Amino acid sequence: MSKGYTVARISVDGKDFELLVKPEPALSYREGKSTSTSNALVAETVFSDASKGTKASDKDIEAAFKTMDVQKIAEVILKRGTLQLTAEQRKRMVEEKRRQIIAFISRQAVDPRTKLPHPPTRVEQALEQVRFSVDPFKNVEEQANEAIKALRSVLALSIERISVSVHIPAQHAGRTYGTVKSYGTITREAWQSDGSWSAVVEMPAGLYGPFLEKLGNMTRGNAEAQIIK
Repeated sequence: MSKGYTVARISVDGKDFELLVKPEPALSYREGKSTSTSNALVAETVFSDASKGTKASDKDIEAAFKTMDVQKIAEVILKRGTLQLTAEQRKRMVEEKRRQIIAFISRQAVDPRTKLPHPPTRVEQALEQVRFSVDPFKNVEEQANEAIKALRSVLALSIERISVSVHIPAQHAGRTYGTVKSYGTITREAWQSDGSWSAVVEMPAGLYGPFLEKLGNMTRGNAEAQIIK
């Protein structure tokens, strides 16, 4: 098999179905960056074993996918099956997913002794210490929660949530509403007669510092925010 091709596969009722695909277009389709399967396919052939060139039987294909349309079959396999990655793709995706996991932990978790978030560099070093393995396809939040459990053996971590009281002047209220909401859950809010907006927002403790900075920049320091519990 040419190293310019990779394999996408899925098992249905114990039978394997494989497609020869172009690495980058196939990955783009899987990630939702492309809407076309035609660019990803090397050939419109469904194999039971692509490495041996063994084609799947029409009977098995029809039973598994309820269609003989290779484009529709490719949609299923590329979205729900397993996509073989090139070494370069895997390295790139693992590094990007690792950055996302580190950022998530830095935002969500705090040192229970200081109530402050751990810097990303400290989280990264701890992940290396516990030899945490990153899955390029697995959900960031799910992996971050797994990482937090592993990190507790070498790093003091806790996921704490706080409630923050916010008051924003009328001239800034409208354009900051979405930003405030993106940092947590609004549990109480009220628009005042002067057009200002007050709310209570529940958020991870680690987001409080970045939240204050963002709110200050957007309101030129005119917003009020404080932890109430």
